[in-house]
Amino acid sequence: MVLDEPFRASAAVAAGAVTRAQLRGPRFLRLFPDVFVRVGDQPPDLLLRSLGAAQLVAGRGVLGGWSAARLLGADAAPRDAPAEVVVQQEQRTHPGLLVRREVVSAETRTVRGCRVTSPLRTAYDLARRLPLVEAVVALDAIGRLPHAGFVPDDLLLRREFGARGVRRIEQVVELADPRAESPMETRTRVMLALAGLPPPEVQYELRDADGRLIARFDLAYPQARLAIEYDGAGHDEFGPRGPGQRGLGYDDRHRDLRTGALGWRTIRLTAADLTTRRTETLAAIRAHLRAPRPT
Repeated sequence: MVLDEPFRASAAVAAGAVTRAQLRGPRFLRLFPDVFVRVGDQPPDLLLRSLGAAQLVAGRGVLGGWSAARLLGADAAPRDAPAEVVVQQEQRTHPGLLVRREVVSAETRTVRGCRVTSPLRTAYDLARRLPLVEAVVALDAIGRLPHAGFVPDDLLLRREFGARGVRRIEQVVELADPRAESPMETRTRVMLALAGLPPPEVQYELRDADGRLIARFDLAYPQARLAIEYDGAGHDEFGPRGPGQRGLGYDDRHRDLRTGALGWRTIRLTAADLTTRRTETLAAIRAHLRAPRPT
């Protein structure tokens, strides 16, 4: 029995892979009742906790919400997101575990041996339950998966009238654009939309007269020759700059020089520009859009 992933303690003990005394020692961590994992270099992340939750409800429920999204390949959940299970019978909640009682029927897939809600069902559930901006982040992240098998408008057809949060689906779908390549790109685009600014082009390709690619921008207003780039850390980080955050490197500076020679201005944003400096950021973008167009 492999103990590097979450496992049922009772089964491991019965198989002779571990003893009860060892489980009480420093080498193993209890995730949920009868579900343990070997202690690693880092605290259990959402993926590991979700695998543990799948063990907890095996045969009785499925992974849903951010847990399902993570198993499907959409790594966009907040760092403190709980593991989530969907069950049709009683299941006690535990720290770090969100339990929902709903019918899932056939809307499931098997990933890494775990039953999870399908991409469409996962996006639908998150879109109607999360705050607006984070709902769009979830829909973009799941919708851009190569195997998603749906487009945002499909959520409108999936709606169950009278279900909790279903009235929000239309607004979430209207703001969604799975071409965004990170949660912070989505948050930037939604910030502009909610501020009443015109929608920018997503993943805009700037090419020369011969069709050669010069640059690809996260967001762009081609008529104003304004590019907006998010210079942030990993996909799921929404906070202050940290050790893992990439700064403005040589390639970025070199590209800005080349595109600047063509009359393009690039505004580079960090998390603070979307939070504490949000007003100043929007004012700067508005001012540039109102300025005379470059010739």
